[in-house]
Amino acid sequence: MISSRFRFITLQQLEALVCLVEERSFSRAAKKMSLTQPSLSKHIRNLETFTDSTLIMRTKAGISLSDEGAILYGYARRILKLRDEARDKMLLSKESVSGLVFAGASTIPATYILPPVLTALRGSHPDIMVHLSSGDSDSVIHMVLAGQVEIGFIGKPVQDRRLLSERIWDDELVLVTKNDLPGKPYREVSIAEIASLPFVIREKGSGTMSMLEEYLKEHHNTSLARFSIVGEMGSSEAVKEAVISGLGSSILSIHAVRREIEQGILVRIPLRGPRISRSFYMIRKKQFTPLLQHSIFMDTAKAHHPCITPGIP
Repeated sequence: MISSRFRFITLQQLEALVCLVEERSFSRAAKKMSLTQPSLSKHIRNLETFTDSTLIMRTKAGISLSDEGAILYGYARRILKLRDEARDKMLLSKESVSGLVFAGASTIPATYILPPVLTALRGSHPDIMVHLSSGDSDSVIHMVLAGQVEIGFIGKPVQDRRLLSERIWDDELVLVTKNDLPGKPYREVSIAEIASLPFVIREKGSGTMSMLEEYLKEHHNTSLARFSIVGEMGSSEAVKEAVISGLGSSILSIHAVRREIEQGILVRIPLRGPRISRSFYMIRKKQFTPLLQHSIFMDTAKAHHPCITPGIP
């Protein structure tokens, strides 16, 4: 039965256990912790007393853990790791970190998501400067691989083994058109219906178009080649302006059109079938070793949660 004195276990006792297991010798562990060997032995004895368990078994080959010792050792490592993380976070909050970060982003992250990230970064670490380049997802992947930028943000998964990829934000593609009838509800439409109407698209290579093509193929057994394309634009902003001017309808990221929908300039038309959802990914080369300013920038980006509003009609 576990002793009620379990709560008296100290961090130093847990550290003694971890150090002993790693060094596999009382004398080496004591030296590493700047303790005498009797002091280290006392820490282990106290652990065994507080847990009512034999934790360490001495063998000719050195020391080994009992089943209970293995359990406590696993938790001890996690507890000490949390202690070190807390120390590092507190140091960061007191230090003035400076440096340059070179980042690349596809259109939606660059235009609509990263600006508030950069604002938050400036508020917490004003001496970190971010140089942001933009392009479509394929261009950003090339920038990262070519060493032109250190960190990239793209709108589609990447399979290149030279890159580390981490899912970071969510997105939804929505069907929008010019709001010619303010206040009138728009009925749900099918892909077949909008394929016959004037349609404006992004250029090939963008994450938006890649996602839309995959969606059409998987859920509707069709492709954009069957749509009545009246314009192909180089950015979501250009597509949005074309839709506002009445050139045609389009399917765009909710991040790109939320403001115009809320202002009544554009209207979101319900689309029959599954939602067109995707994710944005943060990428970097595997051999890239982040400096402190890079880690802070990436942590700030991951802490940002851009809102998707499913309730927009």
